[in-house]
Amino acid sequence: MKNYQGSEIRNVAIVGHARSGKTTLISALLHAARMTPTQGRVADGTAVTAYDEEEVSRGATMQNAVAFAEWQGVKVNLVDTPGFHMFSHEARAAMLPVEAALVLVNAQCGVEAVTERVWKYADEANLPRIVVLNQMDSPRAGGGQGLSALMEDLHQRWGRTCVPVQLPITGPEGFHGVVDLVTMQAFFYQPGGNGQGRIGEVPPGMLAAARVAHEELVELVAEGKDELLEEYFSVGTIPEQHLITALHEAIREDRIFPVLFTSGEANVATDHLLDFLKVYAPTASERAPIAVMASAESSNVMETVAANGASGNGASSESGNGHGNGIDTGIVLRPVGDSEPAALFVFKTMSDPFTGRISFFKVISGVIKTDSVVENYTRRGQERLSHLSVMQGRKAVEVTELHAGDLGAVAKLRDTFTGDTLGQKGAEIRVEGEARPEPSMTYAIEPKTRADEDKLAPALHKLMEEDQLVRFFRDPETHEFLVAGAGQQHIEAIVSRLKRRYHTEVTLKAPKVPYRETIRGKAEAQGRHKKQSGGHGQFGDCKIRLEPLPRGAGFEFGNEIFGGSIPRQYVPAVEKGILETALRGFLAGYPVVDFKATVYDGSYHEVDSNELSFKVAGRLAFKKAMEQAKPCLLEPIMKVEVEAPEEFAGALMGDLNGRRGRVQGMQARGRATVIAAEVPMAEMLSYGATLTSITQGRGSFHMEMKHYDVVPQPVAEKILATAKKPVDAEEE
Repeated sequence: MKNYQGSEIRNVAIVGHARSGKTTLISALLHAARMTPTQGRVADGTAVTAYDEEEVSRGATMQNAVAFAEWQGVKVNLVDTPGFHMFSHEARAAMLPVEAALVLVNAQCGVEAVTERVWKYADEANLPRIVVLNQMDSPRAGGGQGLSALMEDLHQRWGRTCVPVQLPITGPEGFHGVVDLVTMQAFFYQPGGNGQGRIGEVPPGMLAAARVAHEELVELVAEGKDELLEEYFSVGTIPEQHLITALHEAIREDRIFPVLFTSGEANVATDHLLDFLKVYAPTASERAPIAVMASAESSNVMETVAANGASGNGASSESGNGHGNGIDTGIVLRPVGDSEPAALFVFKTMSDPFTGRISFFKVISGVIKTDSVVENYTRRGQERLSHLSVMQGRKAVEVTELHAGDLGAVAKLRDTFTGDTLGQKGAEIRVEGEARPEPSMTYAIEPKTRADEDKLAPALHKLMEEDQLVRFFRDPETHEFLVAGAGQQHIEAIVSRLKRRYHTEVTLKAPKVPYRETIRGKAEAQGRHKKQSGGHGQFGDCKIRLEPLPRGAGFEFGNEIFGGSIPRQYVPAVEKGILETALRGFLAGYPVVDFKATVYDGSYHEVDSNELSFKVAGRLAFKKAMEQAKPCLLEPIMKVEVEAPEEFAGALMGDLNGRRGRVQGMQARGRATVIAAEVPMAEMLSYGATLTSITQGRGSFHMEMKHYDVVPQPVAEKILATAKKPVDAEEE
């Protein structure tokens, strides 16, 4: 394939709600561009960007994938993204390497939850958006009410700047073409064909509506520029060539969000969508200079933000003067151009069982050539870029070089991971990617065999390289292996990948709730240990007092011994005996916390007393005191934030109350409502599935540990009935 310059490259992320047809549309675009001999289908596993075995089996996209189409002298890089809410972090990560987002809206359903979420992500990234109403071949398009209902939905959500640049052509044969409102030409298609349209006249029945829509488009484009307004008022319209240029600028500047119509399944209007991307989508070289962190050595080759009056990310005046040894000087702007020092940013990692680690990257600046040696600025090492390629789904197409703004991939980098910046030595920068997302659900996993246990950690770490949301750790209290992810389906997919890809089988189960025990009253008790068995015996005698402490205070030890009733060197042994027994629990084997133990009296034997004897005496005293100190169970209380459309607020609050939750408040966040609550962890283990059911997949939640609180007696009785009683340590 030819080498493309930045002006010939269009990088586009395809985003939207699940089942809006993103993967199918990409397959249709590739077929229309003659990149594939037949159109791939999700149903039979032939879609180009749905190659992961787990995605094929589930029929759903779960991670970003990249493909490209060569179309009339330009290269269109397409990033396919997941549409399920629990994988929306992948869609957010896809915003960084692209210059535009193609927001797919299911014409049958209108704007859905994840569509709104990814729109917000693009807005936060200042990313131009092109709205595509897909599945227009469905008789239920617009909820059965047609184009007016669809446009009304878009205007209510995103404003009047969502403006059609096409009109759909429908008839007895269904959706079979579009009218281009810029050129005022019609494009006709054969549904189920190869996506190649036939240019013709606007159907007479649509001519009046097309002229009205054309004038509305011209007026909206003209509003943004004074010179266009003058031309519009003086001439009464804007000439076609001026309109094309002005519309391109308006899209790039986020002043207009054009609306187009397609059917990916029937491959209708896909070549015209490629035409639109070629003419109107921002080019890779039009991207504004990228804000990066720079070191002192490289600050002389870039325009520093501090030069415009700001010190840049807290940098002092000394740090921004170009002197020093690799110290960050602050935020600088790196233009996206071939003449700049070579640099690339790794935005995705894929672990292939045969190829190994594949790093997907965006060329930030300069020209990257195959077999070149670059510095990893993030991890301070060198990497050789062998077998430089561009990805067509899973297939790697080798290239000799990639220019600024392009997307590429390279295999088998030794120490490079997602989020790393690499490039030319002596021109060091660091691209700040998205903050690593936090998981919202944790499950325990248990290897089925010893062999599975040996393979588990390496396999999971490879999956963690691919998915920034996955966490894997071992609970220091319960000693369980825990895996954390976005939700139940996410974690089930992880378990399935472990089995399919790495032949590691595990059992998935809810994690143990880390309960605690404490006391609510004061108590005193004596522990006396006496053992005689030939020669020296064992003797220890202590009296202790237990009293409760405020929640979260932990453990305190007091010493009120006077007169030498217990020699000073034996007092720490009493404390150690109490602590060891407290860790094993009293009621149900959970650690005892938030109490103070004070030793205030005792006795000893000149010959038989030793540290071990007093440690055992401390254990005995603690157990006797606990019987009288009103012991109780504590449970972890989580701080929970639930975000969902307003219409579900009542049902969500009712569900949280049913989980023994305490709603702390509600507030509006855009079109959504955020409910803040405190809920016991034990009641939140299965919340993800319930939330999806209540909100029809339009809600999300985040929780974090807040504090411990006393378990209500009826609940505590159930826990104690099934709990494993603490085992007494063998008394030495």
